[in-house]
Amino acid sequence: MPAHLARKQNVTDPIAALHRSLGIPPDYAASRDLELQPEAIESDLIAIATADDGRKIRLTGAAAAAWHRLHVAAETDGVLLVPLSGFRSVARQAEIIRGKLASGRSLADILRTVAMPGYSEHHTGRALDIGTPGDPPLEESFANTAAFAWLVKRGAEFGFTLSYPRDNRHGIAFEPWHWLHRG
Repeated sequence: MPAHLARKQNVTDPIAALHRSLGIPPDYAASRDLELQPEAIESDLIAIATADDGRKIRLTGAAAAAWHRLHVAAETDGVLLVPLSGFRSVARQAEIIRGKLASGRSLADILRTVAMPGYSEHHTGRALDIGTPGDPPLEESFANTAAFAWLVKRGAEFGFTLSYPRDNRHGIAFEPWHWLHRG
């Protein structure tokens, strides 16, 4: 077997097993046009802030540097951006889904708002959930804030793009707070 296929198989086999344990259909990624996301090496990540629950919000070096530049530019323009979530491991993604299942939510409902383990951009250390003071975190209302308008206008200058706009091809709910550093 070619080395690149062996590497992919080594990664996807545990992910497939994890999906089976969560009840995620085997065709879910293909049906949603989602790509397997490489998990960042945790020791390479840089803390940019601390979340309300005490967890460090961490990004890759390039994403952290871009976030810093973006944050300073927004502040200069009178817009306050607050990092809410960065790197998330495959294991943590599975914990989130298990917690939502335990609370009684259906898997179909969960997968409209949470990417399945292995396919979340948060695994890469380049995805950042962003909020602003006075707006509830991780809510669609963020789309009505000056912070969101600023990100739409200027985010690309710093390499950030909105991953899940309205009616996106992945069938994931509109997430105005979720931005990916592509630089």
